[in-house]
Amino acid sequence: MPPSVGPAAAVRDAEHSGIACKPGRLCASPATGLWRNRGSGGSQSAVTSAPHPRPAEITPDSEHRGLIAMLPASVRPYALLARFDRPIGWWLLFWPGAWGVALAGEAVNRWTLILWLLVGSIAMRGAGCVYNDIVDRDLDASVARTRSRPVASGAVSVKAAFAWLGVLSLIGLVVLLQLRLDTALVSIASLALVAGYPFMKRITWWPQAWLGLVFSWAALVGWMEAWGSLTAPGLLLYAGGIFWVIGYDTIYALQDREDDALIGVRSSALRMGQHVRAGTAICYALALLLWAGALWLRRPDPLVLAALLPMAAHLGWQVATLRPDDGAGALARFRANRFAGLLMFLACLVVGTPL
Repeated sequence: MPPSVGPAAAVRDAEHSGIACKPGRLCASPATGLWRNRGSGGSQSAVTSAPHPRPAEITPDSEHRGLIAMLPASVRPYALLARFDRPIGWWLLFWPGAWGVALAGEAVNRWTLILWLLVGSIAMRGAGCVYNDIVDRDLDASVARTRSRPVASGAVSVKAAFAWLGVLSLIGLVVLLQLRLDTALVSIASLALVAGYPFMKRITWWPQAWLGLVFSWAALVGWMEAWGSLTAPGLLLYAGGIFWVIGYDTIYALQDREDDALIGVRSSALRMGQHVRAGTAICYALALLLWAGALWLRRPDPLVLAALLPMAAHLGWQVATLRPDDGAGALARFRANRFAGLLMFLACLVVGTPL
């Protein structure tokens, strides 16, 4: 059943998730303006409305810097809507596809395929963000970090957002036409998962698992297009990617734990509560185990597993230095997964390249 979103349920969910309001303190959610006042006895929590915090207290979701700041004012909201200002998303979508090509031993011969996968990742990540913002526009308006998003803020109308979604999808279609028919059909199959993702946070504590199914899908596409068929190494590469995504997106969700609890949105970060570091470590360990299986099937030699050591060390660093109550630190570790994806690509390149 969907979670209750009333004030009492919101406070209860926040407390169960390890977001404590100390006795005698006034605790606020900057997203909703709901403040909780707990008496010194800690027996009751009152939820009242209060002014929003100063802008300096809010971490912006979109940054108007660099090339984005140079765009005409009329175009800039569409670039922000597709998250062109934050390339981390398309890097994370791209890397699993590049892994598949590299592990199949075709990274050099099929370098154009890797470029097409990159173009497709940029376009389809943008399309996914537009679709997600259309569906989530009311929720986004209730969260401090996301209320400035173009659709939620009204800078882009829903009708215009749908038109922009169509343009980005056409770019994705061009990429799709570069693939063999069987690979293209596998790629198209991911659209059902993409369509369902925005609704997962309303019905399950594990929307990050659904995102893992979506964001790792390129591993199947890259492997199948380069190898010629969908076999066990590609499937294990994909499965490992799912747990990798659950891990890093749980870290990302730490930024919104209190806001999410107050408005009734679910996440793995809330579900894990005080055990979020251990839960993230388990996800990363499972990812490494599945990837080791993929590399072993590709080249059954104990030495090839050493190729995973840099990736294992990096993921271990993320967990060891993670502070669940530090939103800025969580964001930095989430963004570090762009480098983690590169480390995994190099591991696949070493193992997949013929001697």
